[in-house]
Amino acid sequence: MTVAIRPATADDLLSLHAMIERAYRGDTARMGWTHEADLLSDTRTERGELEAIVADSSQLLLMVQDADGTPIGCVNVAKRDASLAYLGMLCIEPERQARGLGREMIAAAERYARDTFGCTTIEMTVLEQRSELIAYYQRRGYARTGERRAFPVPLDPPYFMTVLAKPLLRPLESDHA
Repeated sequence: MTVAIRPATADDLLSLHAMIERAYRGDTARMGWTHEADLLSDTRTERGELEAIVADSSQLLLMVQDADGTPIGCVNVAKRDASLAYLGMLCIEPERQARGLGREMIAAAERYARDTFGCTTIEMTVLEQRSELIAYYQRRGYARTGERRAFPVPLDPPYFMTVLAKPLLRPLESDHA
């Protein structure tokens, strides 16, 4: 499936924010397979966080819309340093999951990190309890780094994030001929 993926603007954030919350939390999220609804019940993302991403030249929120213009997926890509980018907030509207959109969003984020930010590696963090999601990313070329980071929200018991990384290879010259 080929879709149009574009940078989100401030005008997109109201509907994008609602889609992100549906994809990660609550009963609606359970319609898909990538949710955190069984682990977390708080708000996934504040609207101000999305506004900060859109305003920051060192990161980008990519989105995809359906034919009616409704957001159905997004991914955040951020430049961490000269060689490292971070992929986060990947989500697809729950009833549209398992159709290849996630794969396309990942590829778009990786291209942007490589071609625009000039990064050679991209990393992400995944809740370590989400073994099926970690396996999904491993099938896309990501590997566990061995690093483990604390979940950004203090919980009791605490959660931890598994760090995954992937080299961003440049296309071969012959691929452009």
